[in-house]
Amino acid sequence: QVQLAESGGGLVQAGGSLSLSCAASGLTFSNLVMGWFRQAPGKEQEFVGAIARSGVSTYYADSVKGRFTISRDSAKNTVYLQMNSLKPEDTAVYYCAAARVPPGTIQRMGIVGSYDYRGQGTQVTVSS
Repeated sequence: QVQLAESGGGLVQAGGSLSLSCAASGLTFSNLVMGWFRQAPGKEQEFVGAIARSGVSTYYADSVKGRFTISRDSAKNTVYLQMNSLKPEDTAVYYCAAARVPPGTIQRMGIVGSYDYRGQGTQVTVSS
């Protein structure tokens, strides 16, 4: 059974930092492209970033570039999202997602339909 379990969300003041984790089970982690998405109330799901299977290449939405960093640890079957300089507009439920087949293009990397699995999400709230 494939499971993606996010953790690390919470409440933080603007300018602060949070680190999210997503533990994967039921799949060979090193074969997965991992992505992060978020959804704020009343808004559509938004791509945050993704990391290639090798961990060498990462991709970010313009809205988080330079503030967020994605990394992965194959020994722990875990992908991380380090979020710095948080803003109130970063408030959302954050989801990790896994793709068994690399999306193929940077554009497709940002489409939730390119991923096969998604976790339940973790709430991140940034107060002003």
